Amino acid sequence: MLLGVFLFSMNDVMGKWLVATYSVGQVLLLRSMAALVVLLPLMRRQKVALEIPPQPGLHLLRITLSTLEVACFYWAVTYLPLADVMTYYLAGPIYVAAFAVFWLGERLDRQRVAAIGIGFVGVLIALRPSPATMSLPALIALGGSVFYALLMITTRKLRDTDDGTLVLGQIIGALIFGIVAAPFGWVNPSLLDLAGLFLLGIISMAGHACVNRSLKIAPASIVAPYQYTLIVWAIVLGYLFFGDIVQFWTLIGAVVICAAGLALLLLEREAARREKDVEAPILPEA
Repeated sequence: MLLGVFLFSMNDVMGKWLVATYSVGQVLLLRSMAALVVLLPLMRRQKVALEIPPQPGLHLLRITLSTLEVACFYWAVTYLPLADVMTYYLAGPIYVAAFAVFWLGERLDRQRVAAIGIGFVGVLIALRPSPATMSLPALIALGGSVFYALLMITTRKLRDTDDGTLVLGQIIGALIFGIVAAPFGWVNPSLLDLAGLFLLGIISMAGHACVNRSLKIAPASIVAPYQYTLIVWAIVLGYLFFGDIVQFWTLIGAVVICAAGLALLLLEREAARREKDVEAPILPEA
């Protein structure tokens, strides 16, 4: 998860730079094409069958959530500082803990309810709801964070699926979105930008693979909080590449969200110590 988060941070910086010139649809189209060029030979080498997997409805839902999440992110960073968008996405583990009760059957006691409530307070602090701050880009980023949380939940449900199949579905979803949306506002890319768009695809594919693997070998509530390193990368990289200065209340909200997520992590670990019938992790394949 830590490696995947770092790769996505680099992906986010490159994406913010590129969407300043190219539409979200064009970025997703070229990014997905590059990812497929790399992924398909790897799947063939590992003899992964290109066929409709079991639970196709759940896979389709996951692909849809993945496409919506990445489109929302790129759309939001077009208008907002990178750290602001990342802060909204940091609430993903809070949503995961809440949604996992209904979908994954995970338990929710008073302490977890309190931690989730504190996390939502952090979201409100960062968002600062008012006619002036409730902008469309902010709402898009917030919606994208919900899609991201649901994506993590569905990935956990499909943990028995091959990693390559999971990543392939995400790439195909973004590719279809790009095919539909790219013709609107197409800009012929320079050679440097074209290389950047292709590199974006490779980095995002590697990030997806890392996150998917982490969700397969451990419960979502355990690995999800490690995405909080996103805010560190967002602050540092946003300042270095775009000169973004984090707003005070955004930073406070991020700290509250991170604290709530870490509290959930500690509660989960404490529960694991008390119970010996904890779900055994799925070890990576050789």
